[in-house]
Amino acid sequence: MSKGSFIWYELVTSDPAAAADFYKSVVGWHAHGFDGPVADYTLFDAPDGLGVAGMMQLPPEAPMKPGWFGYIGVEDVDAVAAQAEQMGAALHMPPEDIPGVGRFAMLADRQGVAFYIMRGDSPEGSHSFAPRTPGHIGWNELHTTHWQDAFEFYRGLFGWVPGHEMDMGPMGKYALFQIGDVDAGAIFNSPAPIPAWLYYFNVADLAAAAERVKANGGTILQGPIDVPDGQCIVQAQDPQGALFALVGPGPGA
Repeated sequence: MSKGSFIWYELVTSDPAAAADFYKSVVGWHAHGFDGPVADYTLFDAPDGLGVAGMMQLPPEAPMKPGWFGYIGVEDVDAVAAQAEQMGAALHMPPEDIPGVGRFAMLADRQGVAFYIMRGDSPEGSHSFAPRTPGHIGWNELHTTHWQDAFEFYRGLFGWVPGHEMDMGPMGKYALFQIGDVDAGAIFNSPAPIPAWLYYFNVADLAAAAERVKANGGTILQGPIDVPDGQCIVQAQDPQGALFALVGPGPGA
């Protein structure tokens, strides 16, 4: 796993039990409790049995809405947090240890988008991000207000490499980035009202998964849309209001 890779994904939601049932049906995850220091934490395993994400209760007094957050791996959480602040980021949660799990901090980039940094204690490494592998995360998309500035921030902090830029007409460029030598996601100026990271979950049958979204109380916001390499996507909202996306083979694949 390259430095600056996405190593974990986490849903903070108002109804964990209902959310677990939703994602089990839609993505095929297995949900189970976590035998560790974080109370009432749920783990999501992909169909291949590997852990890919987690879930926790959104405190009733929290000002935020339900949502998905990404963890980016670093060697020195304190040093990277300090560097991020010097680069204009906001520190939402200072560096803290979770015994047996790792050290983490929560930041917001210069456009106000929240993300975590983490040094995990497990020698096994992360299995969360694995393009085209059902049940794993396949794409990381930053919806922002100034994509060039956002890219320079993440490149300076994590060493991400610019990839291909796609022309989206009036919306401008859809700028891919690489982590190591892998296309890991894209950054663009989004029409979304609130800048945020959007995470794409791999499914084996996109059309069937989209139907499961609707059947289980979720909402399809956009798509299906064909994307390069024979893939197809939908962007959606779960019943608690968290945004997510699905990616899988298109009809002709």
